[in-house]
Order: sequence, then C-alpha cells, then structure tokens
Amino acid sequence: MVDPGVRFGWGRAAPQRGPAAPGAHVGDPPHRALARCREITRQHSSTFYLASRLFAPSAREAATVVYAVCRTGDDAVDTASSPGEARVRLEAWWAGVMRAFAATPDPRAPLEVGLHWVLTRYDLPLQAFEELKRGLEQDLAWEESAAAGRVATLADEDELMAYCYRVAGVVGLLVAPIAGYRGGEATLACAVALGQAMQLTNILRDVGEDLRRGRCYLPATLLERYGVGLDALGRGEVSDGYRRLLEVLASRADALYAEGRKGIPRLRGLSAAAVALAALNYQGILGKLRANGYDNLTQRAHLRSFERLATLPRALFALLEPS
Repeated sequence: MVDPGVRFGWGRAAPQRGPAAPGAHVGDPPHRALARCREITRQHSSTFYLASRLFAPSAREAATVVYAVCRTGDDAVDTASSPGEARVRLEAWWAGVMRAFAATPDPRAPLEVGLHWVLTRYDLPLQAFEELKRGLEQDLAWEESAAAGRVATLADEDELMAYCYRVAGVVGLLVAPIAGYRGGEATLACAVALGQAMQLTNILRDVGEDLRRGRCYLPATLLERYGVGLDALGRGEVSDGYRRLLEVLASRADALYAEGRKGIPRLRGLSAAAVALAALNYQGILGKLRANGYDNLTQRAHLRSFERLATLPRALFALLEPS
C-alpha cells in the first residue's frame, strides 16, 4: 500500500498536530457539548455508535466528538437546499474547526467546544481535517454540477481512492491517537486503509441514492470497460457488466479491509475491539450487497441490529490476535 503521506503530499514529515500534548490537564468535560455529539453520532451511525461503546470512557467521548464534527461537515453540503447555501455552511463549519484548533471555540457552538476539549487531550493532525475539507469541497462541486443538470463522475480508480482517503481515510488518522497505538506510520497506514475500505463500502451501497442526487462515484474508466451507462443505471438496470464492475470494487474494498485489520492489534486495550467491530459491520454490508445480486439501484444493503451485535464476539478476538 502506498504511504498516505507520500501519496497525498505529506512526504515523510509528520502532519501538523493539535495544540496540546496527549493527556494534558484542563477543566471538567463540557457535558452539554458531549451530549450533543453523542446525539449526532447515535442518529447518523448506529455502527460507529455501537463500536464506540467499547472505548474507554474519555476516549469514547473523544471519538464521538470527532465523528460528530466530521459528520456535520458532510451534512453541511449534503443537506443544504442549494449549492450556495452548502458553500456558506461548509465555510462556517471550517471556521469552527479552525477556532477549535486555535483554542478559541465559540461557547455557543457545541461541536467547537467539544473539539477543543478533545484537542486538549489528544494530538490530532489539523492536516487530516484539511484533507476532509477538500473532499467535502469536491462534493460541493458535484452539487453544483447536479444543479446544472449534469451527473458528476470520477475519472478513474485513483481519483476514487483519493476521494475515499479525503472523506474517510483521514478519519483513521484522527481516531488512532484517541485509541492509542504502537507501530508508528505503519499502523497509521493501516488506519487509513480501513477508512478507505469503509467509504468504498458506502459508495457501493449507495449508488442508487447518489444517482438520484446527481452523483456517480463509480469511475468512468470502469463504466466504459464494463459497458455500463448512466442512463441504464438511472432506470435501475442491473446488468452482468454492472455486477462485474461492482465486484472489482468490492474486491478492492476486501483487500483494504485485510490491510487495515493488520493494524487493529496494535491499538490500545478495548479500542482494538471497537475498531474491529466497526470494520466487521461495514464489511458485512459487502456480503449483503453480494447476496442481493449487486442490486444497489432499487434497494439498500444493510445489517439488522441482531446481525451487528452478532459480530461482537469476533471483534473481541482482535484483542487476542498477534500484531
């Protein structure tokens, strides 16, 4: 796997860090802000919320804040009524992130307060948030294309993986310092791979929904190679060529999950089980998608509550695996 720092311009230097050292002592936790972050996480991701329950209490709260901040940036674009509103909301979100890193959060903004609290305890890279912002700006450009009546696509698999890195791979760089880890850059590369695998799973699950929003994350090169047209996808046609295309990307996601799992035993304590649980749940969606015959145009692959819980014993085995 290509080192994410080299591929995306960090070179060998460490990314910029948050303002305080891990474990720095400050005041009591901002309970209102943390409650709001828990609410956002519970509402938007049952998988992440379930997995976060396995973190130690302070790390659990911090991971929940990071998820809520990232999710709110995504929603700034996806739930806006127009591209113009989305741009304003995205800029406001980014200003809040910057205030948190500058240790001047708006006391009326729970996510800023929560993120500032996290930064007083964990050494998080600002550059990870910058990459996330670039990914969200790409979503915004696609919203503008959709408003103009054009379906936006990605050129090739490299563009697809760069997008997955920006909107999800970097989340691994934010969660790893909270979980605690050993193994240095090799472990962080595994965390990035896991995030990319999860985002690629989301993309494969949501093709039909994304098309209705005027987006297609499937690479144009693969669409052409397998003879798949956007018009046919819009009509809900699941052809043999389309199934082969999706299997190519699902297999790539499987390979990323395998790469990412190598780093899980290097995480501290129950954090390893928490990350393993999230990975197993997301990879389970691929199994559902395959069982559905790759029909992601008229139905949405998902795990039921009991199926998510059934992965817990396997996740706990992550604590016993050699690293």
